[in-house]
Amino acid sequence: MSLEIIIPSQRVQQIKPSPTLSINAKAKALKASGADILNFSVGEPDFDTPKHILEAGKAAIDAVFTRYTAVPGILELREAIAKRFSQERGWQYDPDQIQVSCGGKHGLYNMIQALFNPGDEVLIPTPYWVSYPPMVQLAGATPVPVPLAEKNDFDLDPAILDQLITDKTRGIILNSPSNPTGSIFSAGTLEAIGEMALKKGWAVITDDVYDTIVYEKGPIPHILDVDPKLKEQTIVLNAVSKSFAMTGWRIGYSAGPKHIIKAMNKIQSQSTSNPSSIAQKAALAAISGPWDFSVAMTESFLPRRDYIIEELQTNPNITCVTPRGAFYVFPNFSAYYGKSFNGKPINNSVEMSDYLLDEALLATVPGAAFGADEFIRFSFAASMDAIKEGMKRLKEALNSLS
Repeated sequence: MSLEIIIPSQRVQQIKPSPTLSINAKAKALKASGADILNFSVGEPDFDTPKHILEAGKAAIDAVFTRYTAVPGILELREAIAKRFSQERGWQYDPDQIQVSCGGKHGLYNMIQALFNPGDEVLIPTPYWVSYPPMVQLAGATPVPVPLAEKNDFDLDPAILDQLITDKTRGIILNSPSNPTGSIFSAGTLEAIGEMALKKGWAVITDDVYDTIVYEKGPIPHILDVDPKLKEQTIVLNAVSKSFAMTGWRIGYSAGPKHIIKAMNKIQSQSTSNPSSIAQKAALAAISGPWDFSVAMTESFLPRRDYIIEELQTNPNITCVTPRGAFYVFPNFSAYYGKSFNGKPINNSVEMSDYLLDEALLATVPGAAFGADEFIRFSFAASMDAIKEGMKRLKEALNSLS
C-alpha cells in the first residue's frame, strides 16, 4: 500500500522564493568554494552593528531577559518609536498604535494579512521590492503593477495610476526611497495619491525602511504630510535593519490606526508570539540612542554611489537614474539583450545576471525580480575597492559579448 504524495497548498505553489536571498546564498556558496565573488546582490549595509547596540544586547542576556514579551513588543521600545515619530516628523502615535515585529518583512506580512481579502486589488508601483506581490497573493488578493518610467526618474504618474483603479482596488503600497531604484516620490505625486486614497477609502502602506539613507538635505516628501486625515488609513513600516546595520537582529516596527495594529497583533500572536526579547533591547538602544551612526553610514555611501554611477554612465549602451536614497543602482541593460557569449544568447535580465555571475564573478539581481526585466540591480553597500574591481569586471564582461 503506497502513501499518496502530499501536495503543498495552492497559495504556496503560486509564489517563488525570494530571488535576492537565493542569489545571495548562491554567491556565498561559490565564495566558500574558493571563487573570487564580488557580491552586489545583498540588501544590507557592509557595516557592523554599533557597539552601544551590541552592549545592550549583551546586557539583556546577562540580565536573563529571555522570556516571552508582550505580543506587540516591550512597552519601552514602542514608546521610543512613538517618540522618534513625534520628534522627527511630528506624527503622534500612542504605544498601542505601534507593533514591533520580527523584521520589517514580518511587519509588512502582518499588515497585508490584516488589511486585504480575497478578490481585493492592491496597487504596487513597479519596479517594486520583490516581496510585495507574493505577500499580496498570500492574502488571496491581486497585486496590480503601476508602471514607473525611467525617463521620469521612476516617479509615479497619477494619470497612469488612475487608469488602473477598479471597484476592487483596496490599497496601495508605497516605497520611498525605493528598493530597487533609489528613487523618491515627489510631493506632487504623493499629493495626488493622497487625494485618491481619501476619495476611495484605500489603505495606504508606506514602506520607509530606507528613510535615513537619503543623499539630499531636509526631510523627504511623505504621504502623511499631504493631509492629516490620511493618518486614519495609513500604516507606516520601518525597521532598524538598514539604519543601524541590524539586518540579522530581525526587528521591524509598524505604526497606524489602533484597530489595524490590533488586528496585526492577533496575527502575530498566532505566528511568532513576539519578537526576540534580546533583539528588542538592542533595538531600544538603537532608536533611543544617538543617530550619528546612520548619518556617517549614509555619508560613506555617497562617494560609492557617485563612483558607480559615473562608471556606468561612461557606457553609452547603459542608462541609469541616479538614486536619491537607499544603496542601490538600477541600470538599464536592455541594449545588450540579443547579444551572446560563446554562442549562448542573453535575452533578458535573468540571463544577464547569470552571465555576470558565471563569467565575471559578479553577483547581481535581475530586474525581472522587481517587475522590470530591462534592468539589473547592484547594491553599492560594498567597499570602494570592491566597487572599482566590480566595474572593471563588468566592463570586460560586456565587451566580451557579440
